[in-house]
Amino acid sequence: MLSRNYSASYFYLAIILVVVFFLSLIFGAIVIRADEIMSAFSDFFSGREMPLQERIFFDIRLPRAINCILVGASLAMAGVLMQALFRNPIVEPGLVGTSSGAALGASLYFVLGATLKFNAGVWTLPIAASAGGACATVLVFLLSHRREASQSIISLLLTGIAVNALCLSGVGLMSYLARDPQARSITFWNLGTLSGSSWNSVILIGASTLICFFISLRLTKALNALAMGEAEALHLGVNINRLKVMVITVTVVLVAVATAFVGVISFVGLIVPHFLRLMKGSDNRFLLIGSALLGGIILSLADLTARLWLAPAELPIGIVTSVVGVPVFIFLLRRNQHYF
Repeated sequence: MLSRNYSASYFYLAIILVVVFFLSLIFGAIVIRADEIMSAFSDFFSGREMPLQERIFFDIRLPRAINCILVGASLAMAGVLMQALFRNPIVEPGLVGTSSGAALGASLYFVLGATLKFNAGVWTLPIAASAGGACATVLVFLLSHRREASQSIISLLLTGIAVNALCLSGVGLMSYLARDPQARSITFWNLGTLSGSSWNSVILIGASTLICFFISLRLTKALNALAMGEAEALHLGVNINRLKVMVITVTVVLVAVATAFVGVISFVGLIVPHFLRLMKGSDNRFLLIGSALLGGIILSLADLTARLWLAPAELPIGIVTSVVGVPVFIFLLRRNQHYF
């Protein structure tokens, strides 16, 4: 049973999420009024022909707003899992190479896709990015394998840094070899954008987010035991190696699927869990549920900022999250020097 304090936190976060969601539906390059939104739903369910404003709402604005929530939740939950596994509040999901691997996979597609004659329609880029993220993470896991759990986690951390550097070097090489349109695509995708959101991406990201959420809930008890130390967790019957495989697998799915559709978005998985930890403590069950809600709020606000700051032009959302995330990360480094 969750305490009343946790339930109240969920309620307030859910209310804020609903408000931010409706703001995301209304504001953008074109302002869509509330009565136009209601008319759009009425025309959709009645089967009537929708005018241009309503088609913009259903085909662009609504899937984008939903994807903001889903991607924010996915990245934030991945942050909770990784920070719990490493027992370190400044660990970020991209540490195991998933984000940089996805960036390399996307870059290879942009530059070599036509040469390799790999074409799966609208799914080509997501497949390439997901494959890159999965391969990078598997490489990190294989290279960092140790018999002792404590050595394995430290080795995983250091190997992840090395593989991240290798993947980013590959992205740099692809950018150097690319022609101008390809180079622009690589740059824009690596900065993150939700402008390509569609109902197909909503379905796939939604499925991965929900499935991983329920799997992660089952892992929170073991992660709470691990927070007391590996010896105590082993004494309580936690299989640390199995737990590590489960956490990394779920993290790969969450980050790779989200990154495959929206590009690289940094710092959400770092900021959100730490903010909730300062509010209510380190119960991973609360952090997981709260991060799913707060992650959607943070990314939706970042997307609103990206859309409105230079309207009708649009900033890459990764720039917005980095502008906020970098000073927060520096603050956390100074605050948590005892972890190094």
